[in-house]
Amino acid sequence: QVQLVESGGGLVQAGGSLRLSCAASGRTFSSYAMGWFRQAPGKEREFVVGLSRSSGSTYFADSAKGRFTISRDNAKNTVYLQMNSLKPEDTAVYYCAAREGPIARMSPLEYDYWGQGTQVTVSS
Repeated sequence: QVQLVESGGGLVQAGGSLRLSCAASGRTFSSYAMGWFRQAPGKEREFVVGLSRSSGSTYFADSAKGRFTISRDNAKNTVYLQMNSLKPEDTAVYYCAAREGPIARMSPLEYDYWGQGTQVTVSS
């Protein structure tokens, strides 16, 4: 089993950057593909970016392409989401998720473990 704890959210002006971290417990972190999702008020949770457990494959939502990057440090049991050129429409609670398997998926139903979320607010 894996427990996930996100950090790094906050308030930032449009055009700014944030780096989110997701720390995982357990010794098998490297066995999981990881994903970042977000949920804005009144909207469904949506996929942002995913990373395979080998870090060999990365998947981006169209909204994240060219602005966000994902990386993982298996020695630190941590996955990161670097967000640049932030826009007000990026405002949401951001969640990291772990999936038992090699490949990240875009559907939240494919993930087995979730963090509690961290708020990102982008002001215009």
